Amino acid sequence: MDRITQTLIIGSVKQIPSLEVISKIPREKRLRLIFEQTLQYQREEIGKKLKNDLKGFQVYIHATQPEINIAKLLTDKEIDDNQLFFEQCAKDYRALSELLINKLASKLGIEINPQFPLSSFNPFFANKKQSGIIKEWRYFLHGFHCGFEHKRSGQIIEVPLVFGLEFGDLDPYFFTRFIKSTQNYFPLPIDIYDEYADGVRIIERMLALNKFERITSNIENHTGVVVNDRKKIHIEVYQEDALIDTKKKFNVLRFFGLK
Repeated sequence: MDRITQTLIIGSVKQIPSLEVISKIPREKRLRLIFEQTLQYQREEIGKKLKNDLKGFQVYIHATQPEINIAKLLTDKEIDDNQLFFEQCAKDYRALSELLINKLASKLGIEINPQFPLSSFNPFFANKKQSGIIKEWRYFLHGFHCGFEHKRSGQIIEVPLVFGLEFGDLDPYFFTRFIKSTQNYFPLPIDIYDEYADGVRIIERMLALNKFERITSNIENHTGVVVNDRKKIHIEVYQEDALIDTKKKFNVLRFFGLK
């Protein structure tokens, strides 16, 4: 879903729309402020102030171009009104994740370590089996996840591998991409324009509504979010020393850039 862009050329501070005007911009519109050379030196400070004053908006100060982009994110009310939908999406995400990762384990001829699934898939990183196809699905092992994409429908899902046998962890970006790529959800009851920022809003609000909850990870100081209405699964938390293969001197955290 793409936004309509409204562009304004800003030659003086007085030409910047007021907070009241900006707050009335609908979510389907993006406001693009292009600053003339005479105002370039103030652009970053103006952007910081807009970020501070515009709650519920995404304010992006472009690093190289003379512009600031402003867009309204999902509101609490929009999420509240669609909480049952987002809850069901989270349940579907969890169920499909578990199904696909078990299919992959079967294809690779391995048993998933119930305490730390990532350890079961480590041998396949950086070799020919890091990516491949399982019937209708393409897969790719990377980081703490295994990504799957349906060849015909284009449905996308990222299965987490560091929460024991809990495969329903919801990353904001991955969760909204799953929703937007799932044909069974169309037409969506609510438009999602920004896959990461709107995803953060969804997860934060669903946590506040007690529809989602935070969980620990296998990796110390790392947490996740899952749907609350589920069969609870114990997750073993390991300190760094427990994640080092002393025979091979292999440090899982260092391998994934966390140390």
